[in-house]
Order: sequence, then C-alpha cells, then structure tokens
Amino acid sequence: MKLCRYGAAGAEKPGLIDAEGRIRDLSGHVADLTGAEIGAAGLARLKAIDPASLPLVEGTPRYGPPVAGTRQFVAIGLNYADHAAESNLPIPSEPVVFNKWITCIQGPNDPVTIPRGSKKTDWEVELGVIIGTRASYVEEADALDHVAGYCTINDVSERHWQTERGPTWDKGKGFPTFGPIGPWLVTADEVGDPQALSMWLSVNGKRVQDGGTATMIFTVAQIVSYLSQFMVLEPGDVITTGTPPGVGLGQKPEPWYLKAGDVVELGIEKLGAQRQDFVAWEAGK
Repeated sequence: MKLCRYGAAGAEKPGLIDAEGRIRDLSGHVADLTGAEIGAAGLARLKAIDPASLPLVEGTPRYGPPVAGTRQFVAIGLNYADHAAESNLPIPSEPVVFNKWITCIQGPNDPVTIPRGSKKTDWEVELGVIIGTRASYVEEADALDHVAGYCTINDVSERHWQTERGPTWDKGKGFPTFGPIGPWLVTADEVGDPQALSMWLSVNGKRVQDGGTATMIFTVAQIVSYLSQFMVLEPGDVITTGTPPGVGLGQKPEPWYLKAGDVVELGIEKLGAQRQDFVAWEAGK
C-alpha cells in the first residue's frame, strides 16, 4: 500500500495511490496520516478499503511529506563504507547518530533554499524509515515489527556548518527545506526486504549517486534496535539511514556543491522519486 498526503503546504489531505498510480482521496476515512493512523491496526483498516471506492483526485497536486506530526527526525551518518571513505572518515563501529530538525521537513518536490552565504550545500539520497509502533528497548529480531513503512529522503546538508562549525553535525543538517520526504509512505509488507533496494541521484541530469541499501553497514533492523536503547521512537517518527557514495563532498578531482538554479532528482526502488529546484535565500522568506 502506498499512502501520501497531497495539497497545499499546511493543508494536505490523506491519499492512497491506486494500481494505476493515481491519487485516491482518503479524507472520508481519516482526517490525516498521523502516527496514530499508521500503526498496525490503522494500516489494517486502510488496507481493507477498496481503492476504487475512493474519490479520484484530478490533476497533479503537490505531494506533502507522507506522514503528519513527526516528533523526531533522526539521522544516521557514514552508514555506507564507501561513503565514509570518500568523506575521509573511518568506518564507524557503532551508528553515527544526529538530528535533522523537524522544521526542515517538506514535500518531496518543493524547492530547497540554499542557506544565506552557503557555498557547500550538498545532496544525499537516503532510505527513510517511518515508525508505526512505539519502540523502546527492542531486540534486533523484533525491530522491523515497529516499522510502518519506508520512503525516499534527500538528506540535504550544508558541509561548512556540519564539519567546520564545531563538533556536532546537527547544525548543517536542519536548515529550513533540508528534509524533503516522500512522495509516499510505502508499507513494509509491500517493500519486503529493506536491504535490497536500489537508489540513485542526479544533479542537472548527471547521475552522481548509484547504489543500494544492500551495502549499508548497519541494517534497518540494527538501527531501529540501537536507537531504541537510548530513546523512545514513537509512531510517525522518521529515521534517515545514510547515503551511498557520490555526494558533492566526495567528487573528484575536487568537491562541488549546489548553487541556485541547480535541479536535483533522486529515487529509491519501490519508493518513488523526488525533484527539487535549488533556489537562493531571500531575506524575509
């Protein structure tokens, strides 16, 4: 099952993607796709609905982030050995954990604003994990039972603030618009093995990332279990799980970064694609 939220920012409606790839309106059944609606019971109720019985949404409305009310947006860094190498950093012995502020969350195709004065805004295609059931001290063998579904994420990053402005990465990860999520929440049963998904990203039509979740150092199950040892994951929380090589920081013969006018396109097998226009910062916006 593919679930989405569509419409103007701040006024999104819940939707379901039918077999023909069209949006069907779910607002007659749920007010929104919040954490409360994406637990096992909620998803079972939605799955029982015949998509053909739902109103067809005409046109091509904007996609919003596929879950509303996210409380925590947790990120894992250096989770692909070849990306750690291109970053000139050692392969971690435990997951590298940081936060993306929830204020950076936006729709998958909304414009991304390059921060004021930034010269090192970078891209990262990542597998997103959306929690469906509260997770605290869960074992690795049970961890995937707490996952509602998966999504595509661009972990947009400002490298100067991330690595040159003190020891914490968070400052470079949560600028406004730096968290495009979606277009869909694809339920775990439809995705199958989260460690068998191909992923890609292009900048201005040039393919720069081409990898797959099979090469993650820490699997989704390991990450969910690990995080649950020192924090409580609640339904609707989002985890972004690291990126394969090919980011701007690692380009050869020298790094290159995004500027106003650039277009980034990315996607993950089964989870859908994104497209973002990168725009300059403007005072008052």
